[in-house]
Amino acid sequence: MAVLNEAIYDPGSEAHPDWRALQDDLAATAVKYGDERTREVCKRLRGVNLRAEDVKGVADLAAIPVLEKDDVPELQAARPPFGGMLSSRAGTLKRIYRSPGPINDPQGQDGDFWRVAPAAWAAGFRDGDVVLNSFSYHLTPGGLMLDAGLRAVGCTVIPGGVGNSAAQVEVACAAGATGYTGTPQFLLTLFERAREMGQELPIGRALVTGAPLPPPLRTRLQDDFGVDVYQSYGTADAGTLGYECEAKDGWHVAPGIVIELLVPGADRSAGEGETGQVVVTSPNEIYPLVRFGTGDLSAWNREPCGCGRTSHRLAGFLGRVGEGVKVKGMFVHPRELGGALGDDPVVARYQGVVTEGAGGADVFTVRVEVVGGCELGEGEVAALAARIREAVKVRPVVEVVGAGEIAEGDGGVVDGRGGTKP
Repeated sequence: MAVLNEAIYDPGSEAHPDWRALQDDLAATAVKYGDERTREVCKRLRGVNLRAEDVKGVADLAAIPVLEKDDVPELQAARPPFGGMLSSRAGTLKRIYRSPGPINDPQGQDGDFWRVAPAAWAAGFRDGDVVLNSFSYHLTPGGLMLDAGLRAVGCTVIPGGVGNSAAQVEVACAAGATGYTGTPQFLLTLFERAREMGQELPIGRALVTGAPLPPPLRTRLQDDFGVDVYQSYGTADAGTLGYECEAKDGWHVAPGIVIELLVPGADRSAGEGETGQVVVTSPNEIYPLVRFGTGDLSAWNREPCGCGRTSHRLAGFLGRVGEGVKVKGMFVHPRELGGALGDDPVVARYQGVVTEGAGGADVFTVRVEVVGGCELGEGEVAALAARIREAVKVRPVVEVVGAGEIAEGDGGVVDGRGGTKP
């Protein structure tokens, strides 16, 4: 029997008979919640003279302006901490996070608030599995997003966090961890470190996100280390948006949300083969989102999937329309880099460049041109690097360049990686 991903983590559940009808219900409910409970959605509806009850389904969303992710920091600065997007008081939340942007992200009281469990189930994680989770548990929500989804399907989680690869290898081996969640590049690092330590890392299954998974890296993890690798895709604001099944042919749209793909600048839905911005509508009672523009680009894959799920699939990550560039699982925004360097009297121009290093790992280089007559010693370069890392939450390589090497208007953050990013 075909199984819809809305309940894939529960093998006894039945499929919803009509995917489109379910999507229409979700769209109408999200608009209703947003209108009743949040200032932000109510304001957008009134701005186009639209009543919530007029929205019967996905097609009716077209009348509502998109809220771009890059506009959220300004909203939140004007009405802290959540810009009128939260349906209740901040004191009713389980946790509050801070993501690059900067953007404040809420977590409600639900156990799997970000709907990660379906992705974990599709990746093969089951009750009793021990899983090493190498996402950050500090300030940003990535670590606890995956943690909650894994525990929802019955896994025991090792909260590895970021870095300290030797200790993570030791605890994974000691605990017999057979699963992993994190970036694929760090998983490769763990296997290489285990070899150096003379250890046999028992991990055989991985759910990766937050960084590219080039085909050669997937092949190497599979062939050299025996890891069955699955991808998932999501944001701190909207939770899980898509994930791979065993067919590994695109990302199934995650449960409980509506995704539209809108052609940038054209304000219309992307057709077959067209690339469009991922725009999310979510009937979350705590944080209802209506036409939230993630800035990510993708395309539709509407061919039937061999796994039996009836949901639509995204073709993968095909770029960005917003200013932010994802580096090591974190978005780096030009305004954050400007906050670290823009007022420095010694810095004439600067530019962040993201490239692909050894093993597919992201390298974030900040090129700095100093004011004429000034020089930067090693200590001053290290201080700049520390300031940048504090601002963008990613460790940079600071490169001092000569006068004129950064052209006027070429500042900001440039993605120099080839191919696509997740």
